[in-house]
Amino acid sequence: MQSYNRRVWIAEIEKSQWDEALKLVKEVFMEFEAPDYPEEGIAEFMHTISDERFLNMLRFYGAFEDEKLVGVIATRNEHHHIGLLFVDKDYQRRGIGRQLIQHILKQKDDKPITVNASPYGHEFYKKVGFVDTDGEQITNGMRYYPMINNDG
Repeated sequence: MQSYNRRVWIAEIEKSQWDEALKLVKEVFMEFEAPDYPEEGIAEFMHTISDERFLNMLRFYGAFEDEKLVGVIATRNEHHHIGLLFVDKDYQRRGIGRQLIQHILKQKDDKPITVNASPYGHEFYKKVGFVDTDGEQITNGMRYYPMINNDG
């Protein structure tokens, strides 16, 4: 299923395209997320996104402008948990992250969606309807805020 909005369209990313998606994830993480993490957290993130078992639990969707991949969202548990959400730096603050979230909301049933929001993404998730379920957590150097969205 594809959804379109202006020039940006969203579609599932097949496993053969994961390398391109993960390249975007790594680049955005290093520029915007890594400054908020200790070395342990950066290493943990890089290990996680290269772990085949973790990746195989996810369904990847991309936001494309023309044919260029400009955003990635990956979910698990039948779209009930967001594992990754990254938008190319040149496309941030254009509504692409919101479009990716809305695409997932259309795919799932009426159960809530959870996310462990990074410090960088925390305010974005609040703007798109997520609320904190606990304060900031740190696991293996990864800083995050557990959040939930009950919109169905």
